[in-house]
Amino acid sequence: MRIAVNAWFWDSPTTGSGQYTRRLVEHLSVLEPGLDVILVAPKRWGYHTLRFTLHASRLTNHASHALGKVWFEQVAFPRACRALGADVAHVPYWAPPLGPAVATVVTIHDLIPLLLREYRGGPTVRLYTALVSATAQNSALALTDSTASRRDIVTHLGLPEERVRVVPLAADEQYSPTPGPDDAKVHARYGLPERYTLYLGGFDVRKNVATALGAYRWAGPAIGDDCPLVIAGRLPERDTPFTPDPRRMARELSVAEWVRCIGFVQELDKPALYRGAAAFVFPSRYEGFGLPPLEALACGVPVVGSDAASLPEVVGDAGVLLPPDDGEGMARALIRLTSDEGFRAELSRRALAQAANFSWERTARETLTAYTHAHLEPSRRRAG
Repeated sequence: MRIAVNAWFWDSPTTGSGQYTRRLVEHLSVLEPGLDVILVAPKRWGYHTLRFTLHASRLTNHASHALGKVWFEQVAFPRACRALGADVAHVPYWAPPLGPAVATVVTIHDLIPLLLREYRGGPTVRLYTALVSATAQNSALALTDSTASRRDIVTHLGLPEERVRVVPLAADEQYSPTPGPDDAKVHARYGLPERYTLYLGGFDVRKNVATALGAYRWAGPAIGDDCPLVIAGRLPERDTPFTPDPRRMARELSVAEWVRCIGFVQELDKPALYRGAAAFVFPSRYEGFGLPPLEALACGVPVVGSDAASLPEVVGDAGVLLPPDDGEGMARALIRLTSDEGFRAELSRRALAQAANFSWERTARETLTAYTHAHLEPSRRRAG
């Protein structure tokens, strides 16, 4: 079976879509060596193809303009699928072609720009969201990361339930509870204290970092001196309602003495940050999946966070999940995790058990099953 993959994000490995595309293709090649996977990537307002190998060359994206992206998705990619004789096309993000040349599988990680007002953007973004909402109707199958996202897709895009499948994501193998040889050096590089709780992620408004900070209004007097809150991630360039600066919020909440903002963290350093944390704090209001909590669980670190959207599916019983605005409840959970070793040990055990339910091998296997279904379904309909 020949699979043509839209590789627009292949050369953006730090983005969620780029990471997903790379991990999926790598594990597909291991799972099914005979599978013919061809990456189709933009080049000078056209396309070129790269037959996948485990050490694929870096692809350079020359068509970065918004209209160029749409042209690639709606014109160049379908043409390439036809020219390559692909059996199935896979678009690993929400942008399937309106006129697919072959049976097309699309991965819709979430419906954030459709569901959350703050993320709808200007007229161009809203037009693009309307376009991809319409084009999704023509896909043979839609894959998504969680049951919560599947529910959103069925409800808001109107896709039939049988055409939307949940294929969860996974944490990379580097996320494990086993201390790395450089963990101490990483901690020193970022100036980390001996004990801390951790938030690692973005700072846009849905991430709800304000609640993580607000929890230290109650937790700070009890544990703040010995176990401060470490805020990790590239800080906002501008303090706006959409990207509120955590440093300003910490001052306004009178918790700055118990909060340390360490800024951008290299990918290779993240496992050491997780492993050193007493707990991972993640009060997000909406996630299509929630990879940071899963990465924390894979390192044996319990999660204290929100019970919104997909997070209960990811965290399971390996954490304490509360309404997104319940900072006081999250504070109680953090105090207990940092003072009750038996409680933390039990949640750490559950964390590893929960993380073991997710793997890229599982993601690749279930995606391959979706490819086979999309390829064979037209023949079934004709036979019927």
